Amino acid sequence: MDAQYNPRTVEEVFRDFKGRRAGLVRALTTDVEDFFRQCDPEKENLCLYGFPNEHWEVNLPAEEVPPELPEPALGINFARDGMQEKDWLSMVAVHGDAWLLSVAFYFGARFGFDKNDRKRLFSMINDLPTIFEVVSGKSKSKPPGANNHSNSKSKSNNKTKSSEPRAKQPKPQVKHEDREAGGPDDEEGGGRGVDEEHGETLCGACGESYGADEFWICCDICEKWFHGKCVKITPAKAEHIKQYKCPSCSNSYGSGNGKRARPS
Repeated sequence: MDAQYNPRTVEEVFRDFKGRRAGLVRALTTDVEDFFRQCDPEKENLCLYGFPNEHWEVNLPAEEVPPELPEPALGINFARDGMQEKDWLSMVAVHGDAWLLSVAFYFGARFGFDKNDRKRLFSMINDLPTIFEVVSGKSKSKPPGANNHSNSKSKSNNKTKSSEPRAKQPKPQVKHEDREAGGPDDEEGGGRGVDEEHGETLCGACGESYGADEFWICCDICEKWFHGKCVKITPAKAEHIKQYKCPSCSNSYGSGNGKRARPS
């Protein structure tokens, strides 16, 4: 099958992940007619493989037990004619996403990645749209940092865009001299300082600070910011959220849609 090699660093594993991902995306989008044709239900159990060189292949599963690498979903061809094509491709995409993660973290376990390495690897992976998001059309085609021109807008300005969820706005930034001087944002948001509100904001879930090009979302109840990955909210999912409540506020306030007034 794959000409195996062993990526040993976080960056090498991520490159391996991106190459395999690109191959799967190609099979399910630009090469979809060829992929569909190869997945004949009359054949034996087939798997969709993605390779680090961005190529893909439909083939039988590895014969050795256990296999050298985790194996993709088995028998994807059997469901081809029993579902709508779009639904079938989405199903294969979801299984492809799961396989890519299993391969990446297999390498991480094999080469002894510690907690920080695993976290960094997942963060790099999570910055990419999933295969499912690409195939279903839910991913954004904008490159990372495409919205950075909005970073100079203050949090208070973001709040005035009531027609858009604040999750769609890039995490606010602030200049060093503004942090020194303070400002009206010190009082807005329940007494948190400018440092915390902007450049030094800490995620309400993991407690870590903001990083460039990371997706964040703000709770409309407690007005705390969260990494999207920490509260399991993707940019695509945020598009459909009119009012976001973090897990803590969801438990405390129930399912009501009333928006809490800002402290005066």
